[in-house]
Amino acid sequence: MAFKLLWVVVFTILTYGEGLRSTSEVCNPSDLKGLASFKSGIIEDSSDRLTKWVGLNCCKWEGISCDDTSGRVTEIRLPGFISTDGFLLQSQMKGWLSPSVALISSLEVIDLGGLIGLSGTIPTFIGFRLPKLRKLILYSNNLTGPLPESIGKLSNLEELVLYENQLSGSLPSILGSLKNLNRVLLYSNRFTGMIPDSITNLKNLAQLDLHSNSLSGHIPHRIADLQFLEELDLSSNLLTGSIPLSLTNLTAISVLYLDTNYLQGPIPFPSRSEQMPSLSFLRLHSNLLTGRIPSMFGNLVSLQRVSLANNKLIGAIPTSLGNLSALTELYLYGNRLSGRVPKSIGLLSHLILLDISHNLIRGPLPLQMSSLQNVQTLDLSFNRLNLSSIPKWVAELPSLSRIYLAGCGIQGKIPHFLQTTPSPIQELDLSDNDLSGSIPTWLGSLTQLYSLNLSRNSLASTIPDSITKLQDLGMLDLHSNKLTGSTSQVFEIGHRFPDGSLTYIDLSDNSFSSGIDQIGTGAQIGIRFLNLSNNILQGSLPSSIGRLKAMEIIDLSSNKLGSNLPDSLANLSSLQKMKLQKNRFSGKIPSGFLKLIKLKDMDLSDNLLVGEIPVGKPLSDFPISCYSGNRGLCGKPLTPCKL
Repeated sequence: MAFKLLWVVVFTILTYGEGLRSTSEVCNPSDLKGLASFKSGIIEDSSDRLTKWVGLNCCKWEGISCDDTSGRVTEIRLPGFISTDGFLLQSQMKGWLSPSVALISSLEVIDLGGLIGLSGTIPTFIGFRLPKLRKLILYSNNLTGPLPESIGKLSNLEELVLYENQLSGSLPSILGSLKNLNRVLLYSNRFTGMIPDSITNLKNLAQLDLHSNSLSGHIPHRIADLQFLEELDLSSNLLTGSIPLSLTNLTAISVLYLDTNYLQGPIPFPSRSEQMPSLSFLRLHSNLLTGRIPSMFGNLVSLQRVSLANNKLIGAIPTSLGNLSALTELYLYGNRLSGRVPKSIGLLSHLILLDISHNLIRGPLPLQMSSLQNVQTLDLSFNRLNLSSIPKWVAELPSLSRIYLAGCGIQGKIPHFLQTTPSPIQELDLSDNDLSGSIPTWLGSLTQLYSLNLSRNSLASTIPDSITKLQDLGMLDLHSNKLTGSTSQVFEIGHRFPDGSLTYIDLSDNSFSSGIDQIGTGAQIGIRFLNLSNNILQGSLPSSIGRLKAMEIIDLSSNKLGSNLPDSLANLSSLQKMKLQKNRFSGKIPSGFLKLIKLKDMDLSDNLLVGEIPVGKPLSDFPISCYSGNRGLCGKPLTPCKL
């Protein structure tokens, strides 16, 4: 009734509009109709802003602005993020974007970004009905359909922000006619096709972000015509071809992200000094780039973060990198770089992270690296360093807290000096070396340790009791050593610190014989990955294992575990993979396994299980091999049970 009454009033305005305007404050009838249609399309508004849209003076409604002279509505600003008492809260509007919003013909700004639940399409005729539109901001909604061709008629458009929707189709070539556009953010949609060459006509463009779509083809060679471009992000698409040499002419560019595509050929810049003087953030990783890192790369003096990782780059790391005095992060991992680490690396006084892992770099390491006073993360793993021992200066770096030296040819015992580093160690990876001796008891003093990986070594000892002191431990990987005794110390961490962060445990391929009864008896409720396979564990699984409800992968295969499978295993509702083969489990398969709806991989073969396999998914979907070697089992997918 209220809605009908509104339209009676609107009809009156249409008939006697000018006279009524002179006696009271009433919005333009078309504006009222457009706003009323927008409101009617919203079925839920968590911010309650639309409930305050009452009366006929829409210029006083929350989120609405009008022109003082004409009285026409010029702005709709109802962003999802609302600042309240210093806190930023996100609201949502469930419903659809009414195409009647185009009736508000004097609109200059539409900001409905971040409303999450707003669905519908961008009106196909938006370019014809809203000629004054300067800003169209509809990011992080649930909009679908194409970007309409008529958008190219918005000659005054300055900002087009539509990222994180489900928009699809090709980018209209008519975008290139929007001469005033300076900001285009269309990432995380489903746009396909090629980047139209016409986009290079946007001479005032300062920011172009099309990442996380499905755009293919080449980067337009005329991209350098965008002389005011400061940020270009084309990452996470399907782009091919080479990086245009013309990019070096973008004198204002500060952010260039071309990563996660299929780009080939060499890195073309810089080809001479003083090119791209403002470039601060460069990402070219995860492409198919070849050749060497340009010898003049150090001329990009404004660089702060650089990632050239996961390509096919060869040759030595250029000494000119030492000129990058502002550099804080350098990612070169996953290439075929060779030679030695240049001494000039030691000049990078602001460097916080250095990752040159998975290359062909030879040792020894230059002593000049000891000058990296601010480095917090150092990853030299899987090169041809053949260090023999960890350089003592590594443990003397004042800010270093994350040390990755996997596969570096380190021999002997774990050095004691790692106990007394200036900055507490948070992550330590010494895997895939030739370490021997025991796991040192002093590891328990590294109270801020979150990740410990000592796998694939020749360590021969029990797990020290001191490990129970590691309250922040989240990842423990000791697999493929010669460790013996009990696993109970690991599970006791949960006893001591009920709110601990332990999520990943791999103790496989050792000679542990006991401790299985401690699983789930503490408060290790956050464990998601547990691998105890290929040990000599004995005993039965305790019912307390059902408390590990976050578990996604569990592998207890190739042990000597026996007795019945506990019914509580059915409580692991997040379980995706369960490997229990090659043990001595007996009895029936619990019928509760049918509740494990996320289970995609299971193996119960080579046990002593009997009875009928519970009927239904997911158990009936697994192949025969998952149940073979249990002579007493029957039912689908095995042979039918005898009556």
